[in-house]
Amino acid sequence: MILYFSGTGNSRYAAQVIQAETGDEIVSINDCIKKGNRVTIHSKEPFVFVAPTYAWRLPRVVEEFIRNSEFTGNNQAYFLLTCGTHTHDAVHFAKKLCTDKHFTFMGFSSLIMPENYIAMFDAPDKVEAAVIIDKALPVIQALGQRIKNKQTLAAETINLADKLISSATNPLFYKLFVSAKGFYATDACIGCKKCEKVCPLNNVRMNEGKPVWDGNCTHCMACICSCPKEAIEYKKKSQGKPRYYNTGFVRP
Repeated sequence: MILYFSGTGNSRYAAQVIQAETGDEIVSINDCIKKGNRVTIHSKEPFVFVAPTYAWRLPRVVEEFIRNSEFTGNNQAYFLLTCGTHTHDAVHFAKKLCTDKHFTFMGFSSLIMPENYIAMFDAPDKVEAAVIIDKALPVIQALGQRIKNKQTLAAETINLADKLISSATNPLFYKLFVSAKGFYATDACIGCKKCEKVCPLNNVRMNEGKPVWDGNCTHCMACICSCPKEAIEYKKKSQGKPRYYNTGFVRP
């Protein structure tokens, strides 16, 4: 079973490519979290977790979802993390999660995809993004074939700097940067409610036809990057930047 979490479409796209190769069932973690129910998930096939990289680890909301859910049937687990550049030592924390959940760790892979965290970085334009996605496609397909054949994934080389970055930077990132306080809607907002719909944490609600943000935010960028009018900003950091949202998909 392929389970994915995605704010701006990269991890959903990767999960759909894996599904096209394996023919396995696919489940949106976003939808599971949005419903707010503790879930029991059964699969005869290995569990494949696909998610973005947040401060060089698995997103906290995804880790919490895995820890709070029950997985039955197959006990093998793969982890595929999309990123703009690298994941550093995210593999260490994936292995620890496997140990805690009694999964057999089958491998971890970083997938370079277009940058989307416009609260801090620049997103590529459409041409640049297409080049990156085209380059990633055969890599993801090859991983899908290995997963289909239940083969382990090649180990990534991790050095001391990688270990320090993933262990030290992640908690600081959440403490200093992850907040919904900077989001606001401009006069271009048409009140379409898409931001409310796509928020996996139900953190966006409409008030007098405009979105407002509560305190439970994971900085997935779904609201700001999916807005059809580009009417959402994050402080001054997002102003003038391209909104990246991967709308591509692969049918099995």
